[in-house]
Amino acid sequence: MATPAQGMRPLTTRDLVGFFAMVVGMFMAILDIQIVSSSLSEIQAGLAASADEISWVQTSYLIAEVVMIPLSGILSRIMSTRILFTVAAAGFTLTSVACAFAGSIESMIVWRALQGFIGGAMIPTVFATSFMIFPPEKRAGVSVMMGLVATMAPTIGPTLGGYLTQHMSWHWLFLANVIPGIVVTSLVWFLVDVDRPNPELRKGFDFLGLLLMAAFLGSLEYVVEEGPRNDWFDDEAILALAVVATLAAIGFFWRVLSYRNPIVELRAFADRNFAIGSLYSFILGIGLYGSVYLQPLFLARVRGFNSLQIGEIMFVTGAFQFLSAPIAGALSKRMDLRAMLALGLILFGSGVWMNSHFTAETGFWELFLPQAVRGMSLMLCFIPINSVALGTLPPDKLKNASGLYNLMRNLGGAIGLAAINTVLTDRNALHLNRLGDNVNLARPEVQQMVDNLSQRFDGLVADPTAAAMARLVGLVQREAMILTFNDAMLLMSAVFFGALLFMPLVRRPGGPVKADH
Repeated sequence: MATPAQGMRPLTTRDLVGFFAMVVGMFMAILDIQIVSSSLSEIQAGLAASADEISWVQTSYLIAEVVMIPLSGILSRIMSTRILFTVAAAGFTLTSVACAFAGSIESMIVWRALQGFIGGAMIPTVFATSFMIFPPEKRAGVSVMMGLVATMAPTIGPTLGGYLTQHMSWHWLFLANVIPGIVVTSLVWFLVDVDRPNPELRKGFDFLGLLLMAAFLGSLEYVVEEGPRNDWFDDEAILALAVVATLAAIGFFWRVLSYRNPIVELRAFADRNFAIGSLYSFILGIGLYGSVYLQPLFLARVRGFNSLQIGEIMFVTGAFQFLSAPIAGALSKRMDLRAMLALGLILFGSGVWMNSHFTAETGFWELFLPQAVRGMSLMLCFIPINSVALGTLPPDKLKNASGLYNLMRNLGGAIGLAAINTVLTDRNALHLNRLGDNVNLARPEVQQMVDNLSQRFDGLVADPTAAAMARLVGLVQREAMILTFNDAMLLMSAVFFGALLFMPLVRRPGGPVKADH
């Protein structure tokens, strides 16, 4: 089989600078998924929004981005990589400014959706370009850089967002994109030249397929985002959109498998390594977004830490990710990528398992080792998954396949968060009931505790017994919450250990040096 290495032109400094600008653009697009997560309350206050409305600042971005990611393949073939990325970077920058100056929650949601849709084109385009311009012996280093960006951006997003909001204002969550956005747009326009546009593909463009894909992915994203908050199918809107997603999915799969020029080429999944690599990308999305969501939530709800304190703790994962990058790059040149992936999955699962032992006293040092292990594991997972999924595909399949590959990571994150939120709701109710059954005044130990607490409150409040009971209820709720977070972490670790079962199905991809054999 011909490999992307054949017929490749020599790599130039211009190529490297242009590609680095594209990577920065991708970093901005991925960062903006999570950067608002720690500052939603400030945005809510600034826009006078309700608690239900403010969640759409994040949801609208995710829904729109998920629709664009698989669409980027055909758009880059029609427009060329250079033009598509330039338009995406410029549009992302302009919509960032619009978000910063939004005067209402309605306008913010519209601009966030446009920001996610336009910016979503930058993510898969970078992955496809890396395999188009770099020879096999250079790809290990490139995978390290892309892996750092793709996995560190969501890790540091809440930290950076909290810092900007606390020291300036929430408007700077979006204004921070302006200068980098202008630089990226300019550099890509003048320096990137990796392919030519093919306007002929506009003839017979599958608008019906686009409509069905948008309805399918948009509705699916809404259902998994809002489901845990609104009791799933007990909510009429969620039930209606679940039906829309199902019908649109049937129509979409029929269309792409029967139309002569489909909007997305699903036949890439016929390549076994691409299919397994995409599955692992989905699993990595669960761990990447799930861990970044769960740990800050625990620290805020149980420990009462502010966004800056949480950011300082979360920084450990990013630091070890950064430190592990050169090690992972070196290992990828000397180690069977399947063994490297298995090691990464074991380490990530172990790091999350160590996180499943939260207590009311858990703080920086108790979380240091689990985060260090998790940070080290991310690059050991990402580099081989990237090579497994995209390393065996011919050049003409890369753009489309890259969109599907990146889509799987985002869907993994969305569906993983929905599952996590459902677990948090259900297990918290279970633990509250169990603890409540055991903490009753008929037991001498409980009565003794209430008496001791009453003595402490005596003279401080009008009704010491009521205050003692309120404190006891608070302790029960706290312990139920801790047990719930531990359950969610344990479940996530099981997903990563379970992922090892698919390893025998992975064919050995061509290594970074031997890919042309």
